[in-house]
Amino acid sequence: MRQTFDQTTDPGFGARHLPLLRERMAAQGLDAFLIPHEDEHQNEYLPEANERLAWATGFSGSAGAAAVAADTATIFVDGRYTTQVAAQTDKALFDYRDLTTDGMADWVGDQPKGSVVGYDPRLHSPDALARLRRAADRVSVELKPVMENPIDLAWEDRPDQPAAPVVPHEDRYAGESAASKRARIGQAVARAGAEAAVITAPSSIAWLFNIRGGDVIRSPLPIGQAIVDADGKARLFLDPRKVTDGLASWLGNEVSLQPAEALPAALDALSGRAVMIDPAQSSAWYFDQLDQAGARIVRGMDPCALPRATKNAVEIEGSRQAHLRDGAALATFLHWVATEAQDTLPDEREIVEKLEACREATGALKDLSFDTIAGAGPNGALPHYKPTTETIRRIEKGSLLLVDGGGQYLDGTTDVTRTMAVGEPTAEQKDRFTRVLKGHIAMAVVRFPAGTTGHQLDALARLPMWEAGLDYDHGTGHGVGSYLGVHEGPQRIAKAANTQPLLEGMILSNEPGYYKPGHWGIRIETLQVVTPAVVPEGGERPMHGFEQLTFAPIDRALIEVDLLTPAERAYVDAYHAETWAKIGPLVESEVRTWLEQACAPL
Repeated sequence: MRQTFDQTTDPGFGARHLPLLRERMAAQGLDAFLIPHEDEHQNEYLPEANERLAWATGFSGSAGAAAVAADTATIFVDGRYTTQVAAQTDKALFDYRDLTTDGMADWVGDQPKGSVVGYDPRLHSPDALARLRRAADRVSVELKPVMENPIDLAWEDRPDQPAAPVVPHEDRYAGESAASKRARIGQAVARAGAEAAVITAPSSIAWLFNIRGGDVIRSPLPIGQAIVDADGKARLFLDPRKVTDGLASWLGNEVSLQPAEALPAALDALSGRAVMIDPAQSSAWYFDQLDQAGARIVRGMDPCALPRATKNAVEIEGSRQAHLRDGAALATFLHWVATEAQDTLPDEREIVEKLEACREATGALKDLSFDTIAGAGPNGALPHYKPTTETIRRIEKGSLLLVDGGGQYLDGTTDVTRTMAVGEPTAEQKDRFTRVLKGHIAMAVVRFPAGTTGHQLDALARLPMWEAGLDYDHGTGHGVGSYLGVHEGPQRIAKAANTQPLLEGMILSNEPGYYKPGHWGIRIETLQVVTPAVVPEGGERPMHGFEQLTFAPIDRALIEVDLLTPAERAYVDAYHAETWAKIGPLVESEVRTWLEQACAPL
């Protein structure tokens, strides 16, 4: 479980691995090859064996892509990773492009006429592939699928695929039996005009069958596939090494447990049937297989996605309890930062280990929900920074410490960020922190009618920043699973257009930020759940809102009170009063004394 720090920033990856990759590409008749970050299961966080982008380039971020040609190579990242990619890769070997505004499709459109650009159909969704095909067709470039990924062929010491045990996730945590879920999903498949659905997302597999695994780093996910019929019966395909005693009986008689090798034949057997599959979640390989088998493909959202995202009452209460437990651990950690650490000035390694020790002390932690981000000073200005051996810094007086971490508990997944002053903060730090806080408050108290998307709310969190000519280059909120992935769709709050309305029971983060490159970063993050829509007093339409799940004090030393409106000051005081009431009884006396002061009214 413990986070490791032996990773190194090694720009030499490209120099060593690109020649090996190009040799394999040439043998396959390819002028170029596309490398998405995603793996066969469209995972964000990958098993080590599937870190193909990192192997080829040295870049280890959780979002990105690359395109390698015979004489050039390009890496695509978004605003979160511009500094990291420059540190981890060799500028003499790679060009850098923006993933969101100048992505792989634009790169394909720049290739010479007649070029052969290869791709692995297991790693690209049909939606992503369609954009690439349009770009290729415009310039007469051949987009060629390869059945053997040249990276896999060149990667001599590639780790084995994971085979973590798959275990039951009890109904007292799930809130609904797997049989009930299968019946619901079967009905959804029938309503979509299909006879069966192919499910490939690990989070959907885990949710649907009430099982958990450990194939994906920091997420209790089993890698596998399923075919669910409209009558609710299902076939679950797993590596036999993962199958634990009693799993078959847990799944029940209406679920056929089959080895992963049986999947291609099972897809072939769907010939002539209407089969539902998600073009945004399942790779192009599945569509190719179903098309070749003669199935009638019904494109539609993974039928498990919305039921999984809209948590039931048991899951919401579980999340509340997980956050109280996690909040007590956070209070203990924040007390240490505010007292002992101000004198000893620990480094980021020690900070990460202290926070993890606090979470482990709960006795309920199953794993971290992601590798802890602890950014001291300039490292805090990197939104997805992770301490590694070569970059570890000590905190310094007059600077800031940003810590973002979370835990995986059987009853819920947590994710929280707090930014803390080290010594006396500057006027600029207080101004920027308070503007981030104002945006955070706006997203916490907003009321919105049914049908509203996160895209429509995003500007509320940014407005205090925009008024000062500032902004941040990441989303304001992501969905969070219930003892599943810490990043969960389809809901999100971001600038990018998103048509998914926010629905009752969805858990999202609220995390505006500000980053001053080379100096420090600020982010305030809590998790919140969408409440039922009710008509407010004097109103006419039902309105959703958010219930706060995370309770951890916000550093009052960084708040410029005069920048807050009376309503915003009242919110901070009320949030701190609730934090004190809920967390105070759960911590030891010394921490409790500090917490009472940290939660005192402004």
